[in-house]
Amino acid sequence: MPQSDPVTLYDLPAQSRESPLHNALASGGPTLRLATPSAGGLLDGTRIVVVPTPNQPQVYQGARWADATPVLMRNRFIDAFQADGRITRLIHADTPLSADLELTSDLRAFQSEYRDGRPEAVIRLDARLIDTRTRQLVASQRFTQQQPADGTDIAAVVDAFGLAADRLAQDLVDWSVEQMASQQERQPQSR
Repeated sequence: MPQSDPVTLYDLPAQSRESPLHNALASGGPTLRLATPSAGGLLDGTRIVVVPTPNQPQVYQGARWADATPVLMRNRFIDAFQADGRITRLIHADTPLSADLELTSDLRAFQSEYRDGRPEAVIRLDARLIDTRTRQLVASQRFTQQQPADGTDIAAVVDAFGLAADRLAQDLVDWSVEQMASQQERQPQSR
């Protein structure tokens, strides 16, 4: 029986930083459902994607994410929303509760790309905030983060992904809070 090559699993590292707690949106504010990002191709699995040459995606041999990339990002988003504290009524897509708004997204890039011979983590996400009652789009935004790795080894690349994911998650939280506050201000006028 042939032996398989050993595979090292990597989790998306969380950066140890104190996240400021903000004032929550209005008490009894809207409930936000956070959907797992959709992704296709190599981005919808556990393989760690690298693009050493433009338009030629590959994967790191012997290394995988501990979970599918969209799930890693959803978990990072949940952690960021909870640490931030401004949206207190947060559920994820698997929770059988109704929500006022839903945050859906498409993961467009989650890969390391080589620039000047050095790997750089690149994450790109297209987010949409949807009113679940009317099924209308409230807002949409593209988020991109890039983080150069401190070295060329896979551990350095994984650390760069952690930093980029933290920044993207905080950008998503800030944008969501801003959009939800605007939506709350418009609600009384539309009824």
